[in-house]
Amino acid sequence: MKVAIVHEWLDTYAGSERVVEALLEAWPEADLFAVCDFLPQDQRGFLKGKVPRTTFIQRLPFARRRFRWYLGLMPLAIEQLDLSGYDLVLSSNHAVAKGVLTGPGQLHVSYVHSPMRYAWDLQHQYLRQAGLERGLKGAWTRWLLHRLRLWDRASAAGVDVIVANSHYIAARIRKAWRRDSLVIHPPVDVERFALRRDKEAFYLVASRLVPYKRVELVVEAFRRMPSRRLVVVGDGPSEALVRAAAAGAPNITLRGRVDGAELVRLTGAARACVFAAEEDFGIATVEAQACGTPVIAFGRGGARDILRPPPAEAPTGLLFPEQSAEAIVAAVEAFEADAAAFDPEACRRNALRFSRERFRTAMRSLVDSLLAERAGGRWQEGDAVLPDRGDARQDAGAH
Repeated sequence: MKVAIVHEWLDTYAGSERVVEALLEAWPEADLFAVCDFLPQDQRGFLKGKVPRTTFIQRLPFARRRFRWYLGLMPLAIEQLDLSGYDLVLSSNHAVAKGVLTGPGQLHVSYVHSPMRYAWDLQHQYLRQAGLERGLKGAWTRWLLHRLRLWDRASAAGVDVIVANSHYIAARIRKAWRRDSLVIHPPVDVERFALRRDKEAFYLVASRLVPYKRVELVVEAFRRMPSRRLVVVGDGPSEALVRAAAAGAPNITLRGRVDGAELVRLTGAARACVFAAEEDFGIATVEAQACGTPVIAFGRGGARDILRPPPAEAPTGLLFPEQSAEAIVAAVEAFEADAAAFDPEACRRNALRFSRERFRTAMRSLVDSLLAERAGGRWQEGDAVLPDRGDARQDAGAH
């Protein structure tokens, strides 16, 4: 059986690239395809020596630094990849990868990190943040996003089975594409984060400082709680906003970017980690739990799949209902009132549901069952709705 793995663009090793890495471990014989590949040499280890086959985007002017400028051409580019010789196609999709063309003799399973958020429900937020609400450039961007939405929904019809990385993303897929999906949570390297039972007297927020992470809200909340210490780790375009929110607050320490070892140490030592973003899944939340660290998170998005808030037996974190400093203050105070209920051992056990091995097992089990059904004539290409597969959900730790 010939296997192809298709990814969008390769320029850094982040969450979606961890999925590609796990897929390559599950199907080491697979060939790898991507829209473009500009990975630094020191980050290529997860590709296991494979050289991706890329599209014409790779050769366009300024693509190395500005390949996202060519988003409007990427649907055309991904459709030019010739996968006709492959039996199984696995796409890792957050933009266009699912749009590869496959035929009736091929099985295409797409692992979806998210539909294009900037083209669907977050379009207006994206336009505001990019300063594109008015003018000719704004009008052109709106037209482009409109065209992308049409293509995005049409190309979803060509996928045989869609796998979502969380129940939140499954709901977004249903809304945007009118397709049902299975939920298999993404792989997290939980073994990299050791359990630490003794906690220090500080809270941690570790995040890229970008607008949707809302780190400034966490900082503002801790300004209102001068007796609670907060450590902020990360950098990014919102750094000035975060620094302004922290100005004059002696209980708040901004560490900037730290190396991997220091991040693991801080995550393990923290009394709790705080996240204010609406995440598609939230790998950092699982990493904190792997250290035995409780998490206080905004109660929308992937955090609902990960955390076990009270009144669950052996709770591992708290969810707050809105993205506001007031809600974060209330959640921290509720945590302090019952901190002994959050056992580091329970947090660690919770994180193990999202291990790399469980992801590989769940994906292999799903694909093997689909291939077996196809060989037995019990499944036809193009089925838009599949019954819930308890084995895949159980293997992935869905609940």
